[in-house]
Amino acid sequence: MDVIDLKGLYAEVNKRMKVALEHVQHEFGGVRTGRASVTILDGVHVDAYGSKMPLNQVAGLSIPEPTLIVAQPFDPSQIGAIEKAIRAAGLGLNPANDGKVVRIPLPALTEERRKELSRLVHKLSEEGRNVIRQVRRDANDRLKKMLKDHGLSEDGEKKGLDEVQKLTDAHIKHIDDLQKKKDGELLGK
Repeated sequence: MDVIDLKGLYAEVNKRMKVALEHVQHEFGGVRTGRASVTILDGVHVDAYGSKMPLNQVAGLSIPEPTLIVAQPFDPSQIGAIEKAIRAAGLGLNPANDGKVVRIPLPALTEERRKELSRLVHKLSEEGRNVIRQVRRDANDRLKKMLKDHGLSEDGEKKGLDEVQKLTDAHIKHIDDLQKKKDGELLGK
């Protein structure tokens, strides 16, 4: 096993860890911090045209005010289905329509709800860290197999394990930083 193959392994490890990190970032985008964000509606699916469709495919979403999201249906006949889907999504939102658009006011977050969302952020962070640790475990197993199959020297294996650990530490630190930032937004710390 030569250096080029190890670089490929490091690149693959880095890519898989980056995907886990981006997933955590996306999930955090769906956690409401008191400011309107259309990402909180990413999980809303509307019964339209005989199938379930993501809300952003049946309506244009905009944020005219910090605590209001407006859904403008592409097809006005879907307004009732859009309103119903938002209510049923379990987001604690109470949409209202005026016949043309669906207005979704975001209620102020209570202290209890902020703590609940903070626990969710911690859970999402831990899931992300676990995925990164699994990627590390897979890479370490591959390095050990290379050593066993005489495709890598012991020094090469040690260097490889150290490099994989550096990648792991960097990605986990990034998740920790994201978690602290999100907690700050939620709890005002």
